[in-house]
Amino acid sequence: MSEIMIDASDGTGRFKALVVEPKAKPAGAVVVIQEIFGINDAMRATCAEVADLGFIAICPDLFWRIEPGIDITDKSEAEWKRAFELFQTFDQAKGVADLKATLAVARTLPGCNGRVGTMGFCLGGRLAMLMAEQSDADVNISYYGVGLDDLLGDLDRIRAPLVLHIADQDQFFPADGRAKLVAACQGKPQIHTHVYPAADHAFARVNGVHWNGRAATIANGRSAEALVAALG
Repeated sequence: MSEIMIDASDGTGRFKALVVEPKAKPAGAVVVIQEIFGINDAMRATCAEVADLGFIAICPDLFWRIEPGIDITDKSEAEWKRAFELFQTFDQAKGVADLKATLAVARTLPGCNGRVGTMGFCLGGRLAMLMAEQSDADVNISYYGVGLDDLLGDLDRIRAPLVLHIADQDQFFPADGRAKLVAACQGKPQIHTHVYPAADHAFARVNGVHWNGRAATIANGRSAEALVAALG
């Protein structure tokens, strides 16, 4: 694992991004989009898994404008409180801008074949859908994104494949919103929705409190297939 610095597109500063490289290159790259806990052990493990699949993983510090280097877990009440404070303070539009800057840098990384996708979790799952609507990423994958029913007005802007992993017991995404999302995506061949029975929010968070091995394994397999198809 290594770190690189990326210039913010608005000229306000630079932010770090974790990079994990695969054994063989050239390779496609995946921008891994963090949860509300920052770049923590779960995100580092996810980046390692992406690299093991044969892709360059790059995970930018999206909370750098608030506090660089956030690294907390879902294991304590204090950490949850801090995570929600970060979520409420976070500027999503600037986050998307930082992700676009990361995407552009990823395409030029040594050994990258020029194809880059995104894969996000929780807050990152929402941002992955925004990237599907607003960027030129080659594929976008969203795990249990929050409030995705608020983003349906721009579905027609999506051109690249978008994979949506949805937990049917998601405590942070009410059932009516999930149903609205699935219905709106029907008939759009570039959008693939998958609902996981008996799975709660963050079912694929490595070592997370809501880990669901069956749902995570199935979802991760679908993600791998989508990445291989789009990125080579």
